[in-house]
Amino acid sequence: MSEVVLRTRKARGEWVMGRSLLVLRLAWRDLRRRPVEAILALLVMAAATTTLAIGLALHGVTDHPYEQTRSQTAGPDAVAGFLSEGGAPPTTADVDAVTRLPGVTAHGAPMPLAHTTLSMAGRTATVQALGRAPDGDPVDRPLLTSGSWIGAGSVVLERAFADAIGARVGDQVSLGGQSFRVGGTAVSAALPAYPSSLCHLLCFAGVAPGPHAFDLGLVWLTPADLAKVHDRTTPAVVYLIDLRLSDPSSAPAFAAAHGTLPGPGASGPFVLSWQQIRDADAGVTRSAQAALQVGAVLLALLAVAGLAVLAGRRTLEQTRRVGLLKAVGGTPALIALVLLVEHVALALLAAGAGLGLGRVLAGRFTGPGAGLLGSPGPVSLTGATVAVVFTAALLVALAATLLPALRSARSATITALEAPARTPRRDGRLIALSAGLPVPLLLGLRLIGRRPGRAVLSVLSTAVTVTGLVAILTSATVAGRDTGGLHNLRTERLTQVTATITVMLLVLAAVNIVFLTSATVADARHTSAVARAFGATPSQVAGGLSAAQVVPAGLGALVGAPAGLIVYRLVTRTSLTMPSPAGLAAVLVGVVLAVVVCTAIPAGIGARRPVADVLSADTA
Repeated sequence: MSEVVLRTRKARGEWVMGRSLLVLRLAWRDLRRRPVEAILALLVMAAATTTLAIGLALHGVTDHPYEQTRSQTAGPDAVAGFLSEGGAPPTTADVDAVTRLPGVTAHGAPMPLAHTTLSMAGRTATVQALGRAPDGDPVDRPLLTSGSWIGAGSVVLERAFADAIGARVGDQVSLGGQSFRVGGTAVSAALPAYPSSLCHLLCFAGVAPGPHAFDLGLVWLTPADLAKVHDRTTPAVVYLIDLRLSDPSSAPAFAAAHGTLPGPGASGPFVLSWQQIRDADAGVTRSAQAALQVGAVLLALLAVAGLAVLAGRRTLEQTRRVGLLKAVGGTPALIALVLLVEHVALALLAAGAGLGLGRVLAGRFTGPGAGLLGSPGPVSLTGATVAVVFTAALLVALAATLLPALRSARSATITALEAPARTPRRDGRLIALSAGLPVPLLLGLRLIGRRPGRAVLSVLSTAVTVTGLVAILTSATVAGRDTGGLHNLRTERLTQVTATITVMLLVLAAVNIVFLTSATVADARHTSAVARAFGATPSQVAGGLSAAQVVPAGLGALVGAPAGLIVYRLVTRTSLTMPSPAGLAAVLVGVVLAVVVCTAIPAGIGARRPVADVLSADTA
């Protein structure tokens, strides 16, 4: 009995091995026969996986620089804040209620913080002005990077903000209408560095500090000098107390247990943990990360559209081979598997290439800026990142090829062997609409009617491209307006990221248009030859082939413009902002013109094939 079982298992294993070998050989043969298409498909998927890998690799890259800064500046474990509408400091009882809480081992003196305007050499910025004693505190000792510490008539600027405004030691600045000398620059871990301030203090308290509330600079000066600054952007003052805890890791729990929701009329202090400040300092990379992840989704959609065209075209070209495989005993599952393996193999290669490129390119976006000390070190890819990238690549490949593979596998054997021409779809309304149009538009609309699914892919491809371009244009418009003309690391990073995504979107969209046009030219070769036989010129036929892509592209551009505004609003969680009408019009017109250019060469080549050769080949 055991011998029979062993023989059965052996035979079954040999059958599975032979079946797998057949699938791999057929897939490898197809890839070798079409190297250009295989390379383009690989590049399309690699662009999406690379973008996704960079976005995932940026997670937590500023943690190490912040921890270095916190260690070298004796950064606080928590920061307690008291909101004072009239500017009066908290009472001794209020201070004791915080500093004597369980777990607090040391604390600094209450420090007034107000929002005001700093001006220098024609540049203006909203700043957080923090009053500190010249002799320092046991908790939070900002590290001087140039010059000397604060004194009467002098201020110290946070280093990243000083770089942004172009201030140097010895310069004169106007702070709330009062003139001060820049005594030095420093870094600290007690408040987020420019431009990652994110309005953590007075904005949390329900008071808007100014027009550039999300890019606040930080300056230190003596409490006496701060009292002279009467020209403030808000009447409220926040008093901060730096706290040292026995267990720094418990800072979030401490803040949740002892802090109140900040806002006007709050009865108790609000508390920020050092983890919240660290996360705020990650705002620069987090903005870039969000843009990369959205870009990866858009690129993945473009990859699906492009691969779907390739898969559909290859399915039609391999109709006879499918019939032969079925005739010799191939099952529908085997047929579908052969068609799927090619793109799955390319997806795996693209995922590996994307991870490698992502690890290398992510280093361009990991610099912590001047507000933190140290460097983030080499980018590492976690197991979760690798799994997500490979899964995304496989999903793209399956989404693009599964339906064509199943449709081919379900075709009847005799029908597949005969490989009959596909009966064109005829729509009376479309025929009536196109009858009075110029010849190129007439041919283009009827080609769209023959392949409506391909037209939908063209609409999707263009809509996704325009969505990304409009979102990027809106982001650039807002960034240029909100920086107030200052050098801004977050804006610089977003510019790098959006430039990279823009290039990838345009390249992938161009590849998709070439795929679509080539597929249309191949399917319409008989129709084009007949049109020329009845008097149409090669230019008119080429115009019709191009119009079959330009018309859906125009519709996709109209859909993508509002979609881009919606995507920007969802990602940034801000109110709707309109880019300039000229920029928006340039995107829409430019995309349509780019489609015309990309379709010109394949359409022109297809329209100039000898009529006799095409018709004789189709009837042979």
